[in-house]
Amino acid sequence: MNATIKTFPATKFIGKCLSFTYADYRVFELWSSFMPRRNEIQNAIGSELYNIQINPEDFDFQPTTPFVKWAAVAVSTFENIPDEMQTLEIPEGLYAVFNYKGDQNNVASFFKSIYTEWLPNADYELGTHPQFEILGEKYKNNSPESEEEIWIPIKRKTEV
Repeated sequence: MNATIKTFPATKFIGKCLSFTYADYRVFELWSSFMPRRNEIQNAIGSELYNIQINPEDFDFQPTTPFVKWAAVAVSTFENIPDEMQTLEIPEGLYAVFNYKGDQNNVASFFKSIYTEWLPNADYELGTHPQFEILGEKYKNNSPESEEEIWIPIKRKTEV
């Protein structure tokens, strides 16, 4: 499993968000409400979609621990926010970037490998800034040929 270490610049987003848990995973509901209205966002930068997850402090990845998920696009300004949409700004941060290819059936095991295999053996630890996936031109919902970038927040391990 290979990661590229990158700095993501401070970025503004407009989209929709929902709070839920892994046990009550409502991402389909979130994206179903966002996709028909995404073209109402006037200041979009690029065509990529962002699946952003904001974890609470000391997130434990347990099935019943809530987190906030966003369906969003990057924007140049927060002007002209469509009704029922919100704004989010992600600060500049360090990330481990993984390329994932495949349908959604194997994505959970891919994430598990990142957190249980790659991260413990890396010179980094989990950061507190949001994690996200960039769904670009190669993303094809639920296709085995689909590709996306997974951005995991990291920070350098502190010396003991």
